[in-house]
Amino acid sequence: MEQQPIRPTWSRQIEFTLAGIGCAVGLGNVWRFPYLCYRSGGGAFLVPYLLMLVVLGVPLLYMELIVGQYTRRGPVHALANVCPLLKGVGIASVAISFIMCTYYNLVITWALYYLFSSFQSPLPWQNCNNTWNTHNCTSHVTNSSYSSTASQEFFKYKMLQQTGGVDEAGLIRWELFLILLLAWIIIYFCIFKGVKSTGKVVYFTALFPYIILIALLINNVQLPGALAGITFFIVPDWNMLLSVEVWVNAAAQIFNSIGIGFGSLLAMSSYNSFNNNVLKDTLTIAIINSLTSLLAGFVIFSAFGYMSHLQGIPISDLAVDGPGLVFVVYPQAFSNMPVSQLWAVMFFFMLLCLGLDSEFAMVEVMVTSLMDEFHHKLIRFFKRKELFVLAVCGTAAILGIPCVMQVGIYVFQLMDHYTAIVSIMFLAFFEVIAICWCYGVTRLSDNLEEMTGKRANLFFRVCWLIVAPVLVGVILVFSIIQFKPARYEHYVFPPWAQGVGWLIAMGSIIWIPLGAVHTLWVLPGSFIQKWKLSITPGMLDGKSKMAYYERGGRDANTGLAVISSDIHLTEKPPLQTHL
Repeated sequence: MEQQPIRPTWSRQIEFTLAGIGCAVGLGNVWRFPYLCYRSGGGAFLVPYLLMLVVLGVPLLYMELIVGQYTRRGPVHALANVCPLLKGVGIASVAISFIMCTYYNLVITWALYYLFSSFQSPLPWQNCNNTWNTHNCTSHVTNSSYSSTASQEFFKYKMLQQTGGVDEAGLIRWELFLILLLAWIIIYFCIFKGVKSTGKVVYFTALFPYIILIALLINNVQLPGALAGITFFIVPDWNMLLSVEVWVNAAAQIFNSIGIGFGSLLAMSSYNSFNNNVLKDTLTIAIINSLTSLLAGFVIFSAFGYMSHLQGIPISDLAVDGPGLVFVVYPQAFSNMPVSQLWAVMFFFMLLCLGLDSEFAMVEVMVTSLMDEFHHKLIRFFKRKELFVLAVCGTAAILGIPCVMQVGIYVFQLMDHYTAIVSIMFLAFFEVIAICWCYGVTRLSDNLEEMTGKRANLFFRVCWLIVAPVLVGVILVFSIIQFKPARYEHYVFPPWAQGVGWLIAMGSIIWIPLGAVHTLWVLPGSFIQKWKLSITPGMLDGKSKMAYYERGGRDANTGLAVISSDIHLTEKPPLQTHL
């Protein structure tokens, strides 16, 4: 690794906390949690959800923030310092974050498209009197498979103009392409100065969605039928707790919502002050993330109750997850509300803010990791870091072009299925093994004590050593057992497309075995010696490691045992500077 310049820190620690909240709180809180809660026993789902938050979400988030803050590096070098054998986990985190940022920005593009369309009166998805509507269009929700709502047809035939399947590429949707460029321009100017610019933007993007959510909730609860929708959302079905799937879904939701394994929060915590109180940030991010999910559930289902009251359709027929919830069903709900344009503008602006925060974090993983590894070479070539960030954003924008073609919804669904569902569980499992078992709970507590003066308590040590590895392993096994091929609505992707999906998944997973093979290849000695050296944290120089083992873990000059906290890193954390 090249000699690093002095690493910047957040101007104020609250900026990291807000950035962490923005990273954790995303569209999944709005379009995934409410549906999952309803399907898994309503209020009863909160029992496994909150339990998994306590024993899985909080401890693993705490673990990532400690590693990032102590190593002062992005996921690649942080994991290489922690466990060289599993350094590929860090590379895989960067790969998955970059893959996701190329297609996740499509959701921001859709939000901007709907936001611009919301200034029309009447709303373009409010009735069937438009050129793109078919003869089967209806303004009301229906159970019939032969008709579609005005909102569905706006999404499918006006915005996407989607083809019949992934085999038909179609043409570029130039409106969406220009909005995609606009989205990347917004992202670039929010992150081009690193934590100096991102830290200022998150004051707005992390906080403003809560103002909108609360305003939507106040409006929705006054509508007829809202109470029935909320009751449907929270009334517990205790029998569902007997289902193993419900518990696995709760753990997976906590896991994916907080973002364990993506490397985003680890990368952002590397810009913290070395003596920052990590536990305070951990609890703040985790608790606010879960409270946001609950708040979004009340907002969504109060609107569903209103739609059910107006149209006489059971709420169970309205509840869906994914993009269909926020771009089809919910827009149809507020198209019937008073002052519908106002609520539409507010809602889609909220989606924009939620999406931007998550996108910031994904791009930051790539930028931080490459700057850690190739800082001087990149600065020599690009002259300024801002131009390098522009190159990263430009590359991701080009790779996102297939998503704004008429086939784009299928590309999006395929990439999301094999990245966010398949890849992330493998990454998270090996990250937990690398830090909790290979690096060790004792070393992690030593690092925490060096930074804050306090060691991790017994609860966190037990969770790191036993509970988290076991639970993540169980989630991974069930994810494999319950795996289903990608599909979009009733369309099942052909075998060749599924093969492409697995190639996308392997684009991140493959780095784990490749990293292990490379580490064992370059280290000196027999295989047993190589193995011991590969799981020795911190000392990346093979000869130094070999000498350490030959001395039985004792100092070369004094012969005394080396204190564990002195062998974690070859490089002490650099001095801080506030921007």
